[in-house]
Amino acid sequence: MNAPPSQHRFKKFSAIFLLALLAAGCHRGPAGGFKMPPPLVNVITVQPQQLPITTELPGRIDSERIAQVNARVDGIVLHRYFEQGSTVTNGQVLYQIDPAPYQATVDSDRANLMQAQQLADRYKPLVSINAVSKQNYDNAVAAAAEAKAALEIAEINLGYCAVTAPITGRVGAALVTEGALVSQSAATQMALIQQMDPIYFDFTEPSVEVLKLQKELAAGELKQLPSGEPKVTLQLPDGTAYPHEGKLLFQDITVDPSSGMVTVRAEFPNSDGWLLPGMFVVGNLEQAIAPETILVPQPSVVIEPDGSASVMLVTETNSVMPQPIQLGAAVGTKWVVQSGLKAGDRVIVAGLQKAMPGMPVTPVPVDENSKTPAAQ
Repeated sequence: MNAPPSQHRFKKFSAIFLLALLAAGCHRGPAGGFKMPPPLVNVITVQPQQLPITTELPGRIDSERIAQVNARVDGIVLHRYFEQGSTVTNGQVLYQIDPAPYQATVDSDRANLMQAQQLADRYKPLVSINAVSKQNYDNAVAAAAEAKAALEIAEINLGYCAVTAPITGRVGAALVTEGALVSQSAATQMALIQQMDPIYFDFTEPSVEVLKLQKELAAGELKQLPSGEPKVTLQLPDGTAYPHEGKLLFQDITVDPSSGMVTVRAEFPNSDGWLLPGMFVVGNLEQAIAPETILVPQPSVVIEPDGSASVMLVTETNSVMPQPIQLGAAVGTKWVVQSGLKAGDRVIVAGLQKAMPGMPVTPVPVDENSKTPAAQ
């Protein structure tokens, strides 16, 4: 029984479609057989570039100024005038110590001064006519001066009853309460004030690395930063970058003999109050520039169990060639290549699973900083 014409047409169309697919994906080889075209691979062309030399160093945040507020007279605390954890200004009254006994001393010394000064004033015209001896007059003048000094001391102590902030900064917890007896001789601490803006970042750097950097700069292997000053940035404990750049203040001239480290201090603005004394952060210290550095994306590097590394290159004849390389430090998502590559080399960055040594490929150039997916 013959098949319907529609079935013949379907079989004919299917055969033509299959041949079209084969023709689109294949071409005839020298022997007349079909051969797959070279696979597509993404490549970057290596070019040396300038790379900032940045050292990652942990450290802690410290206040620029710290002031302990201590009692300077003995007495009972009557009032506390500040909010704990608030910002106080220089000269602001924090506590009031009972001033009554000190006011009484001021009043008594003022009366003593008045009496002594009146006696000295009465003796003054009499000494010139020998009605009073010169010695008595000198004693009266000295007594008046001593009474004046006593009054000044009493007034100073009376002023100390109003306990003021010696600096502007953030005040911590109240260390005494109303009714507490504070003592000048025991130096009772009443509060602690820390200056928060600007604020210090203190860290340590290995002295060996400092010496190595100095030698490389002197030999011309590295270049100074355009500004001539090292740049300091911070990474906060949550992993985010601190938005303000710091300023390097000094590098200590003494090496810690127990650790071989050198102390370094930087200053950061802290108007937002994000940086707190004692906070552990990571600093990035940019000190120089490596003028001729080759970088490759990390996914393009094959690292063997023995630690050796290599990349796949595309040669001038568009064939795959493995190339051993010597890796340096990791910079973001890239590796520094210390040796093994030169300017103009084409490194396969995507499609490595299709690139076997010696096989032909079709290279597709991509920007190494782009998000272009692997060639399909």
